[in-house]
Amino acid sequence: MSNHEIYTHFHPDERAFVDKAMEWVERAAVGHEDRRTDFLDPRQSFILTTLANREPDALLRLEGGYPEAERKRAIIVPAYRDPQYEPAGIVVLAVRSGDNRHLELDHGDYMGAILGLGIKRDVIGDIHVHEDGCHCLVTEEFADFLNIHLRQVHRVHVLTDILPIDQLKAVKPDLEEMNFTVASLRLDGICSDVYRISRAKIVDPIRAGRCRVNWKVTEDPSAQLREGDIISFHGLGRFKMLAVEGLTKKGRIRVKVGKFI
Repeated sequence: MSNHEIYTHFHPDERAFVDKAMEWVERAAVGHEDRRTDFLDPRQSFILTTLANREPDALLRLEGGYPEAERKRAIIVPAYRDPQYEPAGIVVLAVRSGDNRHLELDHGDYMGAILGLGIKRDVIGDIHVHEDGCHCLVTEEFADFLNIHLRQVHRVHVLTDILPIDQLKAVKPDLEEMNFTVASLRLDGICSDVYRISRAKIVDPIRAGRCRVNWKVTEDPSAQLREGDIISFHGLGRFKMLAVEGLTKKGRIRVKVGKFI
């Protein structure tokens, strides 16, 4: 299959990553090179897995530090190697208050503080916020830098430690459940109800590429959603389709969604 034929399976905005992923796989298969990537989002992991599965001379392993991880590093090796024995290079950056104050910080506060140090998003995995701080999964290559320089999060003085991955305290994300009825499972209609924005105003941002369904840019307002889909909207947050619960007497569809908080 030619590169052009491969591109047809992915969104045009994903072409740069597709090229990069194909190069990683080819270097493992032909050049006998090992590759350990930075953290990939689920869509990138899907693309890389799709391409790796086409190449019998390369093997792939995805590792995020714990079984339910969303963001994962990829280890790509020649087929005569076992990627399970290759280290993933993931450690825990533990962040806590430096003055014994109760922390009322959220995921965005920690992410903003880390990115404010000039760190790119790709070296950060999942972030688990606790009452007294957070556990942030990071690549071991940047762990020392963050341990030295991260000293403030949203005006709060913090202290940090580097912990092995087996000391991670994972937190299941909180979801605000919403129940409502819709005429159809169209993307624009459900987003309108979840974000409390009129359908007329939600359509243009979708067409402009600001919405992702299962981490894939979706520009079609009429796209049909399904149970289990995760929808993210730039500037508005994200939600999950928890259940499609059948029809009302008037023929409308009952849905339950969970908005990430």
